[in-house]
Amino acid sequence: MIKEINILNKRARFDYEILETYSAGMVLTGTEIKSIRQGKVQIAESFCEFHSHELFAINTYIEEYAFGTAFNHKARSERKLLLNKKELKNLARKVETKGLTIVPLRLFTNEKGRAKLEIGLCRGKKNYDKRETLKDRDTQRDLDRLKKSY
Repeated sequence: MIKEINILNKRARFDYEILETYSAGMVLTGTEIKSIRQGKVQIAESFCEFHSHELFAINTYIEEYAFGTAFNHKARSERKLLLNKKELKNLARKVETKGLTIVPLRLFTNEKGRAKLEIGLCRGKKNYDKRETLKDRDTQRDLDRLKKSY
């Protein structure tokens, strides 16, 4: 059976305030899915864009498959995302709003072994919001240490 793949974009949760999340399928070739199942993917620098009413994941790094032949895929290429028409129209309308963007949050495989990309409609955080996030994380860590000692 296929092992569970769960690749997170931790940087997105720090840099952006996530307003909505969607689960999208991906159009992949054979060597791309093989590399994903080996866990050789990076989504930290990727983002999503609309090209003629279709949503694409840009700058997603999927390492070339080691046993691939001349038909191996490119490591960084645009990959089409699959969503319902209603969801695509909703996202396109909201992205036109100032300050909103679509960022990949998590790449995972479902129970059928298909690769899915969880994307989020996000608004960028200011520096003071980021400092507040770090402060909250530190205080939570200190509280957990105190609870553990008792």
